Amino acid sequence: MIRFPLPLIGLCAYSGTGKTTLLTQLIPRLKQRGLRTGVVKHAHHDFDIDHPGKDSYEIRQAGAEQVAVASHKRIAWIKENPADNNEPALSDALAALDVNDLDLVIVEGFKNESFVKIELHRPSLGKPLICTQDNNIIALATDADVIVTPTPQLLDLNNVDEIAEFIISYVNERNSKAPTHAT
Repeated sequence: MIRFPLPLIGLCAYSGTGKTTLLTQLIPRLKQRGLRTGVVKHAHHDFDIDHPGKDSYEIRQAGAEQVAVASHKRIAWIKENPADNNEPALSDALAALDVNDLDLVIVEGFKNESFVKIELHRPSLGKPLICTQDNNIIALATDADVIVTPTPQLLDLNNVDEIAEFIISYVNERNSKAPTHAT
C-alpha cells in the first residue's frame, strides 16, 4: 500500500467510462467544501505541456533534464524521463506535489498500484469489474444495478454530490486517524 502524508484516493476505470468528466465536476464541489485538491493523472501516451518557440521548450530541447517555469499565476515543472524508462510509478508523480498546499490528492489511473480507489463502472461498455480483482477498491460508482461479492460501498455514478460526500467522509476519517504531533 502506498504511504502518503495526505488522504489519497484514486478513480479507476476503463477508458471511456468518464473519469476526467467526473473529476471536472468533483473538484469544484470539493473546493466549495474547503478542500484543496491535487490531481495526479496517468497518461498512456507521449504528451507535452510545452510548445516549440517557447523559451522553456527550447531550453528543454537543448538538454535540460528539468525545467521549472514560474509566473505570478502558476508554476510548471517538467522532468524528462529517459527514452528507455519504464512507466513511472505513482510514487514518482506524488513526489512532485507540494503537500503543504493540499488537503487531498485524487489519482486518475495507476489502477494496478496499491492504494485506496473508487471504481467507476458502466456495464453498457461491456468491461469487467476491477473490484473483483483489487481489494483496494472501497467504493463502486456505477450507472446500473451491479451484483458483486464482496460488495464495496455502492455509489451512483451520475450523482456527483453523492461521490463528493463519500470522498469528504473518507478524508475526514483518514484525518481523524492521522497521528497528532505535540508542539
